[in-house]
Amino acid sequence: MTGAPGRPLSSELSEQLLTVAVDILADEGWGRLNSDRIAARARAGKAGIYRRWPTMAALARAAVGRFRLVVVPEDRGSLREDLLGLLERWTLPLDREERAVASLAGAACHDEELRAGLDEAVVRPLGEAVRELAARADARGEALRPDRERLLATVLEAFWWQRYRLAEPLTPENLALVVDELLMPMVRGVGEPVAA
Repeated sequence: MTGAPGRPLSSELSEQLLTVAVDILADEGWGRLNSDRIAARARAGKAGIYRRWPTMAALARAAVGRFRLVVVPEDRGSLREDLLGLLERWTLPLDREERAVASLAGAACHDEELRAGLDEAVVRPLGEAVRELAARADARGEALRPDRERLLATVLEAFWWQRYRLAEPLTPENLALVVDELLMPMVRGVGEPVAA
């Protein structure tokens, strides 16, 4: 968080401003996020916003960069089951935080600050999750080749962004199809055995 010299910034007000920003992003989208709207909803001055974040993109980055959208599941005993656990969220409707992130996806292509926020919310945690699942698989004797691990991370990231564009979540049956017929054969390669 940035701030001008002088009186310390209230962490309570900062939290309130971030909460309002997420509400606007989730319910109305990036195009409606502005200091007038935030100040009115938070009953705060615009100067208090700009003392903390110099731009709306910086505020949005601070808001979404705190999210925990990728959760590594408990070890389920196989790579397949771990992938199902990692992607279980795809069977649920988008929550408030995911809607906020989804509202930034298009604009992030043209704004480095927004892109950094999405990296913090999704890209880096997803890469870490894939590395964790690969390490588990290796420990169980299901080792992934490094090139397959990188490919898995890339494909999952693309699917993750696509999830934010879908009107409906996947059914559990369709999620199992994605894992069984796309991801597992991809990480194993043609003709390689797939652990259950």
